[in-house]
Formats: sequence, structure tokens, C-alpha cells
Amino acid sequence: MRALHRQRPLLWLAGFTLVFLLALSIAPLIGGESLGLRALLDRSSVEGFILREQRLPRVFLGLLVGGGLALAGACLQAVLRNPLAEPYTLGLSGGAAVGAALVLTAPGLGASLGGLAAVQAAALLGAGAALVFVYLVARRPMGIHTATVLLAGVTVSVLASGVIMLVRIVVRPDEIAHVDRWMMGGLVVVGYRDVITALPLLTIGASLLMSTMRELNQLALGEELAGAQGVDVATVQRRVLLGAGLVTAAVVAAAGPIGFVGLLIPHAVRRLAGHDHRVLLPGAFLMGGAVLVICDTLARTLVYPTEIPVGVITAVVGGPLFIMLLLRMR
Repeated sequence: MRALHRQRPLLWLAGFTLVFLLALSIAPLIGGESLGLRALLDRSSVEGFILREQRLPRVFLGLLVGGGLALAGACLQAVLRNPLAEPYTLGLSGGAAVGAALVLTAPGLGASLGGLAAVQAAALLGAGAALVFVYLVARRPMGIHTATVLLAGVTVSVLASGVIMLVRIVVRPDEIAHVDRWMMGGLVVVGYRDVITALPLLTIGASLLMSTMRELNQLALGEELAGAQGVDVATVQRRVLLGAGLVTAAVVAAAGPIGFVGLLIPHAVRRLAGHDHRVLLPGAFLMGGAVLVICDTLARTLVYPTEIPVGVITAVVGGPLFIMLLLRMR
């Protein structure tokens, strides 16, 4: 029985990996028109172009975005010791949205910067500014004050909403449509540029977060006990904040703000596989990516040929699921 108990988290991790691989292999074939794998090898057909240049990049981006948000959410919930913490708790989404809105409504800013589209570069800068502000407000000699992080993040989000409303008032109606579409979140891509440009920051941020597995297990017992066992609490907090900031900035710049993935997936994986962060963090990444790809597949097939932004799907599905989770936790 004890051996089976030790193997149970590993069995769940194997199951999460299987779901991730199934989403990667099946989702590109599903759409308004079902495609077969043979289309992947046919470089002269329209079906082959759709599969290689539209659906596959979209699935890859969905796996990265969903996985990154869920991984960041799991780490933030652990280090802030708050079940409501998620990537957007830091105000990163609000900062990125302000940067993107200013570029989308400014004439003549269609150029690229270092391989990034102007809107992506502006979103990255906005998210970075939000992260620096939250950290400076919450910093203290022995580490960050977790409650202050949450309050500062909420404040940034409120300020960002006010700036975006001001932008909506002063710009033309057609420019408002661009901002609204981006704010809904989406994975509409052609080619692999968005995937490639998101990878560097995402890889660095995810590596920082994954490196805190053992420390987060000890922090679950409390900061004082973790410190007594040799954990540098302040360093772990900074690594998690920086890693979550880099991951969230990368995915928001690529796909816009997409809610509930970073909040719900860590709770679901924790209930299934337990609280060991050596299993929880990779499991959250795998399930976050798979769930977002499934939601995006629904978004592009439910009302075909019209497409629903995937952020709308995650909000409509995630809201009731979170209420159910709260009721069960009670």
C-alpha cells in the first residue's frame, strides 16, 4: 500500500502527459473542416497550408500560453499562500493591456522591435513596468510582504482599467474594436513567429519557477519553519515573482489576457495529484496547455465560420467551475 501511495502522484503525472500529447496530436486535425495527417506532407494543397501554418502554430501557442499561466499560478499560490493568487494578481495583465492599447490606437506604430510586433513589445514593456512597481511597493528587508503584493496588483489592475477606458473615450470607433478584440484574448496566428518570440522569456521564466520546487514544498509549512530549515525565503519569493512576471508577460504579449487558466488548473491538479510541487508544477504546465488548447478548439468550431475568442470560452467555463470549487472547498 505504501508503494502504491508513492506511485500515485507519478501515475497522475503520466496521465497529465498523456492528455497533453493527445491535445497536441488531435486538436490540429479538428476545425471547420476536419483534416488528416496526410495533409501535413502535401505542400501544394490548401489543406496542407492550413494544417502547417495555421492550426499547428495555434496549438503550439496554446500549449505554451496555457502551460505558462498554470505554472505561474501554481507558484504564486504557494509563495503568496493565497488560493486566489494567479498571474494577473500581480497586475501584469493590466500593465500589458495598457501598453497594447496605446500601440493599437496610435497611428504609425505598425513596425517591429527586435522581432516583436509593436503591440507585443508594448505589452511586454507594460507588464514589466507593472512587475517593477508591485515589487518595489511590497519589498521589505526580509522579503516581500505577500498581502501587499496582492493589494498592489489589484491597484495596478484598477489603474490600468481606468487608462484603457480613457483611451476608449478619445480614439475612433474602429480603433476601439482593435483594443476590444485584443482584450478578449486569442490564439489567432499564421506561422510560427508568435511562438518563437514568446519562447525566450517563457523558457527563462519557467526555468526560474521550476527551480523552486523543493523550496515551495518547505514554504508550505510556513515562512518561519522554512527559514529554520535553511530556505532563503526572500530569494525564493524574488525568483517566483520574476519567473511569473516573465512567463505572464510573454504569454500576454502573444495572446492577450486569458483568464481563469492560471487560477483553476493549479487547484484541479492539486486536488488530483497532491501538494508535492515536484509533481504539481509540471502537472500544472501540462494540464494548463492541454485545457487551453481544448478551449481554443471549441472556440473555433462551436459557431463556425464565426470564431469566439478563447478568452471568452475560458471565462464562461471557468467562472461556474470556480464557484463549484469554492463550494466544495467550503
